[in-house]
Amino acid sequence: MDSSKLRDEAAAMEGWLVALRREFHAEPELGLEEHKTAARIERELDRLSIEHERHGTAVVGIVRGAAGGPTVALRADMDALPIQEASGLSYASRADGVMHACGHDAHVTIALGAARWFAEHRDSLKGNVKLLFQPAEESVGGAESMIKAGCMENPQVDFVLGLHVMPYLPVGMVETKKGALNGCSTTLKGRVRGKGGHGAYPESAIDAVLIAAQVIVGLNTLVSRYVSPLESAVITVGTIAGGSRSNIVAEEVSFSATLRATSDELRDTLAARARAVVEGVSAAFGGSGELDVRYGYAALVNHDLGVDIVAAAAAEVLGPDSVAWKEKPSMGVEDFSFFIKDTPGAFYHLGCGSPEQGKRSPLHSSTFTLDEACLPLGVAMQVAATLKYMEGYRG
Repeated sequence: MDSSKLRDEAAAMEGWLVALRREFHAEPELGLEEHKTAARIERELDRLSIEHERHGTAVVGIVRGAAGGPTVALRADMDALPIQEASGLSYASRADGVMHACGHDAHVTIALGAARWFAEHRDSLKGNVKLLFQPAEESVGGAESMIKAGCMENPQVDFVLGLHVMPYLPVGMVETKKGALNGCSTTLKGRVRGKGGHGAYPESAIDAVLIAAQVIVGLNTLVSRYVSPLESAVITVGTIAGGSRSNIVAEEVSFSATLRATSDELRDTLAARARAVVEGVSAAFGGSGELDVRYGYAALVNHDLGVDIVAAAAAEVLGPDSVAWKEKPSMGVEDFSFFIKDTPGAFYHLGCGSPEQGKRSPLHSSTFTLDEACLPLGVAMQVAATLKYMEGYRG
């Protein structure tokens, strides 16, 4: 791989990439509603003579190399957020209350840029490149449904890469981590039942509010008592509802909480302990309790080889000091985790921060913007990492 030539070829795409990204930015769509986005992606793939298929709003393209070799998948999430844009950009969202506030417009654009490069070099490509344009990362999670629809098969994906633009990193930097990069998510919905009665005669009732209070205290001790100080987890009770009047002992109280952990195994342990707390504390006070546990995204655990390939690619196309190593995993979730669960690969962050500090609004904010100079660098990174795997890089 000639990294200098690759950088030049990616840089030559910049005008096209910027125009494409601004087009996507102006027409954002929420999860599972990405019909216009998917159609625009398909038109671009058609223009590049890349075969593709649709599954709902998901698009899967494939560039088949002339020479035999492994299949590498590049994932790009494409949904927007229910946020009213306040960036003041000339190409700001034209959809009321919907905005690309997490940079997915850039992810789609970078994937199409990589697709263009591979299409133009398919005669020398030693393998295949799959392009996974994924819906609903911000909501119900589109990764699992794409996997169930067979996006990782025919041909079987051997290696998978994903990226996310990150405004706290300057353009020209990437960030990643071996092992757990993002936590898993679980929603807990609990209900405790007692016996209603008059507030002046508590001995004749069983107070569900009191039970719920003890349950919540118990839940908030689980991390400190059942999680090693060397691991990370959090349980946050976000809602509680119950009772009707100040002088009536409540018969029932419901609550909801989020559970985050850096491994699926730790999640399972804490979920089981949480259920034991709800049921056991409620019974101890003469009532009853139940807990509904709903698993969300799995923990995103990078493979060492994938991270080594990303770091090596960055050193070649961005420079020797371009990699920032994330010390601790984030408790934010990312459903790229499902793509990487049974397939080697890596996820990394691509710097998109402007040199002007005032423009570094965080992800998910109504004023989020990115420095579009990151777009050709993202293309170069995805291409370089893909080629490294195809060429047999193993550290």
